[in-house]
Amino acid sequence: MKAVTMHSPAVVSRRAFGRRVLGIAAGALAAGPAATSTAAAGKPAVGTGYVDIHVHLTQPWASRPMLSVEKLLAWMNQHGVAQAVVLPLVSPEAWYYTIGCDWVLQQTLPHRDRLIPFCDIDPRAVYLRPADMAPMLARYVAAGAKGLGEHKCGTAIDDPRNLSIFRACSELRLPVLLHMDNIRNTDEPGLPGLERVLRAAPEAKFIGHATTWWSSISADVTPQTIAGYPKGPVKPGGAIDRLMDKYENLYGDLSAGSGLNAIRRDPDFGREFLIRRADRLLFGTDYLAEGQQVDQFAFLEQLRLPAEVQAKIFRDNARRVLGLK
Repeated sequence: MKAVTMHSPAVVSRRAFGRRVLGIAAGALAAGPAATSTAAAGKPAVGTGYVDIHVHLTQPWASRPMLSVEKLLAWMNQHGVAQAVVLPLVSPEAWYYTIGCDWVLQQTLPHRDRLIPFCDIDPRAVYLRPADMAPMLARYVAAGAKGLGEHKCGTAIDDPRNLSIFRACSELRLPVLLHMDNIRNTDEPGLPGLERVLRAAPEAKFIGHATTWWSSISADVTPQTIAGYPKGPVKPGGAIDRLMDKYENLYGDLSAGSGLNAIRRDPDFGREFLIRRADRLLFGTDYLAEGQQVDQFAFLEQLRLPAEVQAKIFRDNARRVLGLK
């Protein structure tokens, strides 16, 4: 797909951008009956199974194979995933190569009943002004994006450039999925930078993900352990609980090894945390490669959570946060 130049609100109108994406996707529909059949075969009904807040489509790169729409949908059918949020990766620190917003919008369009696209902007882009950010995001929203992320910017979480994009998300009431570790969206024990973000963008719902976020489930996190996978019992009173008590716009993404480790390291505390924070947690896997081992399904099922808690975490919270029908 030809790149859309987005540095000025006057370059491409929202209507023209939407027509461009729709036109490409219409061609994909006309040429792709196999994709339609893959989506239909074994598809879980909306309102059942899982809504996965965190997956990726990938392109061929060096020796890494592509994860196509057809393969992703087949995996979703196999695991009872009714809908999944497909996240671009636009920052140079985010992945082996960038996965652009336009490409994600194009790939997901024939299957928007199941594949929910997000968008992202790296706020360090040359010539990007804070005033440009809301119009840029509005164009992506017009093309179907339901949120911002996976935001993996190689700065502090509360870098002024990040705050500009988060304020734009607040203006548009866009959810934001944040990757936080010792390179991307960095913070300190207690997550003071994230708290500044929450205050600066109160109308955006922030969904925490990755090691710095999930290690902060425990009150004894240190500068040495904050970006890792701490083991052993959780000390109550961690930054996640403190901030969730204070800010209603804060959520957690249970995907990847970081989310699984946070709950599995102390199963008694983990199960209690899932029940206590049932309104704020979102099921996710971070699935991005065919054959990838994903332990979230079996582990969360074996905890035997109350049915109403399962429904909230597995699907209902994501549908509410994303405004899905």
